[in-house]
Amino acid sequence: MNYANPAKLQAAILDWAGTVVDFGSFAPTQIFVEAFAEFDVQVSIEEARGPMGMGKWDHIRTLCDQPQVAERYRKAFGRTPTDDDVTAIYNRFMPLQIEKIAEHSALIPGALETIAHLRQQGIKIGSCSGYPKQVMDKVVALAATNGYVADHVVATDEVPNGRPWPAQALANVIALGIDDVGACVKIDDTVPGILEGRRSGMWTVALICSGNALGLDYAGYRALGSDELASERERIHALFAGSRPHYMIDTISDLPEVIADINKRLAKGEMPQNS
Repeated sequence: MNYANPAKLQAAILDWAGTVVDFGSFAPTQIFVEAFAEFDVQVSIEEARGPMGMGKWDHIRTLCDQPQVAERYRKAFGRTPTDDDVTAIYNRFMPLQIEKIAEHSALIPGALETIAHLRQQGIKIGSCSGYPKQVMDKVVALAATNGYVADHVVATDEVPNGRPWPAQALANVIALGIDDVGACVKIDDTVPGILEGRRSGMWTVALICSGNALGLDYAGYRALGSDELASERERIHALFAGSRPHYMIDTISDLPEVIADINKRLAKGEMPQNS
């Protein structure tokens, strides 16, 4: 028995907020701000966006490790935040997130059409998120009412380690019955999500305008002038550079051309691990 490179893509592993739903990834960001505020610690939207893509407990821990946030916490409580403090903030974050997730559940324009295009090519649709299962169950149900049902979903608390570890992406590979990680592509709007794909041995596509990095809703994105949009693209390209995505595109609507190009590269014998 000999190894043969995959001839074409078999699966796309899609992120959720900022990739398929919630243009600008506002649902988690605003709730981080509100959860910290309930402990009399101010966190800006920009600060809250920093660790986006990680599991939510890890996200809060990372925020608390930021020197300026740790100092605000120390002024409020007389100490820097411990893991128990992180858990307390997380426990307040969760009900707020579940309560307000529906406010940011709209599908990103072009998502349904793109996913239908992938399925017409026989590509399975896996998915994963930095949300825990309790939140993901609601996100999945809301998306279904809008016409999107993934073939598989992996929440961050269903694996030993969330992003940027590869466990969630690889759990999709196993569940979907994919025979080679080189036949998979990971699509995400965050650096941890791209690192997850890279560490899984997959092709990776970073979305630079629909998610956390740009941080605008769809109307705000469409209102950007050409010079401003070009400047933002340059900034976000630099942000993603260290995670080495194979492709960077504006939104999921631009994905079909990338899929076609990956299939051409696979047919030539190229693999994501060597690209």
